[in-house]
Amino acid sequence: MQSPLPETETTSPPTPPRSGGFRRAVLRGLGVVLPPLLTIAVLIWAWSTIESYVLAPIELSIRSAIVNTISPQRTYSSVPQGAIPTGERRLDGFTFKGERYVPDPTRRRFLPEEVVNTVNENADRFGPYTPAPASANAYWHRYVEISYMPRSVVVPVFLIVFLTVLYFVGRLFTFGLGHWFVRSFDATILRIPIVNKVYGGVKQVTDFAFSDREIEFNRVVAIEYPAKGIWSLGFVTGNGMKEISIANGEPMLSVLMPTSPMPMTGFTVTVKRSDAIDLNLTVDEAIQFIVSCGVVVPPQQRYDQPTVPSPQRLTKN
Repeated sequence: MQSPLPETETTSPPTPPRSGGFRRAVLRGLGVVLPPLLTIAVLIWAWSTIESYVLAPIELSIRSAIVNTISPQRTYSSVPQGAIPTGERRLDGFTFKGERYVPDPTRRRFLPEEVVNTVNENADRFGPYTPAPASANAYWHRYVEISYMPRSVVVPVFLIVFLTVLYFVGRLFTFGLGHWFVRSFDATILRIPIVNKVYGGVKQVTDFAFSDREIEFNRVVAIEYPAKGIWSLGFVTGNGMKEISIANGEPMLSVLMPTSPMPMTGFTVTVKRSDAIDLNLTVDEAIQFIVSCGVVVPPQQRYDQPTVPSPQRLTKN
């Protein structure tokens, strides 16, 4: 007698482990952290550039002018006639016109004791690694910076003046002779090898980011381009040309087709109005979609599963 076959246990197939969980979490964390960090880094870099190449030279020029105005009248290379010596030695200093003078670190010139004390008392403003002034001229520069040009005053005044200058420069070089000058300057720079590559790319980015768009986009559409079944996003810039509309027997649209990932470049096509599908997208949402190469999809355009039914498989009887 044959022994009965052992019953087979019906068990569900093991769930495959989720691979790449740690890497996926790290990448998502980077996606959250990098945008604000890069934004802060770009702003800090922009401010550092302006501070180093614009603010610092202007600040140095103004400070030097003030120092050259006040220091010659209150700095002496020897004890002036009529001064009262403080001690027996020359290096003890003297009192002149009711003000006490002390030697500078080089022991060659004398400057007011008030200047030296003010600089020494505010040494912590410049950080622990900033060396002490080594001459009378350096003391005067530090003194003017503390008393006349503190950063709490210089930076706000600089920003106000800088923005005002940018406003008038923008107004001046937008129309007329100024506009011609800018175009001539751009054309000259773009003729220089190597430099034209860098300048051209920077010019495109700044024009797209900071300039008013000369083309006003009416709406965002999708058209079948460059072939049937391939859909591309475009910005409607206006109606098509009259002769093209007459030849096709229906209204036409002029559509700007931006390219990924740099939407400031692209090309213009003319399509039938009936071939364009209006999308529920703003211009900014469409630009984000294009820049991200389709990764960033607006919430109203997302779907979890395809809505188009899949074709049924044929089974043999």
